[in-house]
Amino acid sequence: MKILVTGTAGFIGNHVALRLLERGDTVVGLDNLNAYYDPALKLARLARISGHERFLEERVSLEEREAVAALFERHQPDAVINLAAQAGVRYSLQDPHAYVQSNLQGFLNILEGCRHHPVRHLVYASSSSVYGANTRMPFSTSDETDHPLSLYGASKKANELMAHAYSHLFSIPSTGLRFFTVYGPWGRPDMALFLFTRAILEGRPIDVYNHGKMRRDFTYIDDIVEGLLRVLAGPPAPGPEGQAAHRVYNVGNHSPVELGHFIEILESKLGRKAVCNYLPMQPGDVPATFADVADLERDHGFHPATPIELGIERFVEWYRHFYEAKA
Repeated sequence: MKILVTGTAGFIGNHVALRLLERGDTVVGLDNLNAYYDPALKLARLARISGHERFLEERVSLEEREAVAALFERHQPDAVINLAAQAGVRYSLQDPHAYVQSNLQGFLNILEGCRHHPVRHLVYASSSSVYGANTRMPFSTSDETDHPLSLYGASKKANELMAHAYSHLFSIPSTGLRFFTVYGPWGRPDMALFLFTRAILEGRPIDVYNHGKMRRDFTYIDDIVEGLLRVLAGPPAPGPEGQAAHRVYNVGNHSPVELGHFIEILESKLGRKAVCNYLPMQPGDVPATFADVADLERDHGFHPATPIELGIERFVEWYRHFYEAKA
């Protein structure tokens, strides 16, 4: 297939594009290489795929309405995987407009592209942040998601509602994936594993929120990619009585880890102790996440299961190699 993947210089999008190219698909890769975090890392990710004969790079921002429309007209993709977005819970308190422009206006432009150039399947990134103030564990896709605690979470919930509406109105098979704390090689520098690793190796203290009592369903990048590609291969059909061809799944490890234990594992892989600066809960954060992935396993035969010890070990190996090679 020819597949439009947005965010190909990003963490998840780059891994997805590489897997698609390896299996023989053509990838139209959209990214604007913004400066939310180090563009050098984004360029290094792109270097893994930019020389591939079936990779077609487009330097476009999602919010550029006419450019996105022209891209759809030019490439006529068979499917779309939308992973580009303004990420980060805490940053949404600093620059809320970025979330409206990228996650709402940008996603609308993708939906319009799929409307005017019908695709077999639109798969898009949602987030565990949609569960907001929910306290029932594990989080199930049947739970209410009406109480987001951050604008980032609200924007991802809006994406799900927008995709459902477009699926109903214009018969666009679409699936939203609620990712749970994705980590692994080539990860984002604003995420805990990256921040902690850098600080520990540099001998600096690490900020540990909620005094280390946070629990997160850390999900390894390879599991995320495998789950996404399985979902991509099985677009939803309309339900009875005219229900939209739209589904939502959790993609998590179904095994939450307390932050204190997470740090202990990282210390063992680095061979160094962390100096912890314990802090209270931050605005927008939740104390725990825990994914119910039964419907993903039932419908697509996949259950993410990379142990946290193995995932952190692989990240540390990548980090040392990548930054030592640059030194």
